[in-house]
Amino acid sequence: MDMCSFMWANIVVNQLILEQLRSLFNIVVENPIRHRFGNLMLSFLMSFFPFVLFLSKSFPLPPWRELLSRLLPFLEKCKPIGARKIGALPPPPLMIPRNKCSGQRAENVEEPMETSLLDLPELALECVLEKLPPVGLSAMAAVCSSLRERCRSDHFWENHMREKWGSVIGPAETGEWKRHLASLTDSPGGGFGCEHWIGLLSCIWPISWLTSRIGNGNKLKNSLPADSVMAWYQSLQGGQFWFPAQVYNREHGHVGFMLSCYDAQVRYDCRTDTFLARYPPHGRRTVVTEEGVEWKRLRAPPAGTSAHELHISDCLSKLRPGDHIEIQWRKNKEFPYGWWYGVIGHSESCDGNEHFCHCHLSNSIVLEFNQYTPGSKWRQASIDRKNHKEEGNETDGFYGGIRKLESKDEISKWRELWPTDALE
Repeated sequence: MDMCSFMWANIVVNQLILEQLRSLFNIVVENPIRHRFGNLMLSFLMSFFPFVLFLSKSFPLPPWRELLSRLLPFLEKCKPIGARKIGALPPPPLMIPRNKCSGQRAENVEEPMETSLLDLPELALECVLEKLPPVGLSAMAAVCSSLRERCRSDHFWENHMREKWGSVIGPAETGEWKRHLASLTDSPGGGFGCEHWIGLLSCIWPISWLTSRIGNGNKLKNSLPADSVMAWYQSLQGGQFWFPAQVYNREHGHVGFMLSCYDAQVRYDCRTDTFLARYPPHGRRTVVTEEGVEWKRLRAPPAGTSAHELHISDCLSKLRPGDHIEIQWRKNKEFPYGWWYGVIGHSESCDGNEHFCHCHLSNSIVLEFNQYTPGSKWRQASIDRKNHKEEGNETDGFYGGIRKLESKDEISKWRELWPTDALE
């Protein structure tokens, strides 16, 4: 081959290679999902590199130096975000120097100083962070180490817990969360070891970069403490934590549970903004699940009594006709208690005149469940005021403890759930 043909082949091959790489670079960089093509790009470069070395020995060196100069900026963009150097990022607009060609007058003008959120006074910064929603506070925690510590503070997340979960979270749920954390701590092999994850991810990121992100043991550096309020909030929001609650009108308002409230284990579904409820087995029935439980049908257990314990009634001596109450009731002694709404009624000997009524002095308390039609066996019942324990039989069920409703919100909640038609 003569010298002219040799140089011509050099130019043609060099141009074809540059055009091929340029088109490939444009596709990968401009595509918002360029990381999906990372493995394909790396395979291409690895298979192409021996050819580059071969040609570099046969052709002049300067064109290949130009090729590498084009290649290095692209490889810098392919690094994981955490592995890139801050100095490689383009300077922000505020850091661009002023044009010195504007004359002597421009030289006396002070350049604007770069400001940061951390430059704010402590009180002002705290006010800004308090205004952020949970999503914004989580995003702010990923900015830098200083903001991370601030944004993960229980002080901010306790406010968000009360605002969103306060109506369904009580002392019982707090204890359940602590037991859940203890079970995660005590369970051996509760998760994958860091070596497992390094092995899986080493095909994407360098092992040196991965190991630099690993802290002591199997925990990532700067990982969220499991016992923090932020971790609790995120577990509730992500539906990872089942917690005890009570559900009004269970099983989609089944007629047999109308105007009642039963214990269940629930978890949140962020896709539908509803809850999945799981009722404990009783009698011959297995575990019953219910989807799509709305917020308005859920509450935190108001009394610290389990579904199989008799509530201690401390309000019997104060009950008068017209008082709103909740009473425990169960079909038989194998079933759990549910809380049923009712009112205190007048005895048969009383005409209902409040000026001459002495029902509050009687040893018998009349319970009325006005959601049932007059004449129904479920319409009325009576209990002993002084020696009340659990009263009833296998036919009419068993009546347990009573709690008087003092809050207008509790009473209005039952009114909202009142059935459109009277029950038989």
